[in-house]
Amino acid sequence: MDTELDQYILDHIDPEGDYLYRLWRATNVHLLRGRMASGHLQGRLLKMLVRMIRPKNILEVGTFSGYSAICMAEGLEEGGMVYTYEINDEQEDFTRPWIEGSAVADKIRFVIGDANVEAPKLGIQFDMAFIDGDKRTYPETYEMTLSVLRPGGFILADNTLWDGHVLETPKASDRQTVGIEHFNDFVAHDERVEKVILPLRDGLTLIRKK
Repeated sequence: MDTELDQYILDHIDPEGDYLYRLWRATNVHLLRGRMASGHLQGRLLKMLVRMIRPKNILEVGTFSGYSAICMAEGLEEGGMVYTYEINDEQEDFTRPWIEGSAVADKIRFVIGDANVEAPKLGIQFDMAFIDGDKRTYPETYEMTLSVLRPGGFILADNTLWDGHVLETPKASDRQTVGIEHFNDFVAHDERVEKVILPLRDGLTLIRKK
């Protein structure tokens, strides 16, 4: 039934578009853990949220194949920019051609490097951020992002339900689950922000800086 409902949803929202479809296919064929890409439903949601928030500058932590960066850039108004960081330099050969070949390439700045170190150096106040990088460092990434986010700005944090593992007691060696649980617990009690978790795909937390 879930599969049927999922397909029903996809059949009744804006289409993915040929370029994104081909990127999704290539991601799953050529990269390990292809499911990390946002995909059709989340991609359309990201674009819609950008349309609603109308940010000028977006920070993305974790580019992967570039799917989410392209989706957010599609929603930007003229003059807007997505600054997207990927810490894994082995990802560049796959991702850069897809970003540069997209219709919104002029709205994306793709950087190989550690966003937690490099993003604050830009001296930019961001209006929106999408956190989808190393789960082990989500708490640190959250603090960095808050520091460069304007009051009233939004953070979207992906994978916050983590395939249901947040309901389990993780082993100390499972640093990714530990990172997600620490992040979720911290944000839940953080009075600097408003927050809500959407059970979309693997969990998407929407956070607004007061």
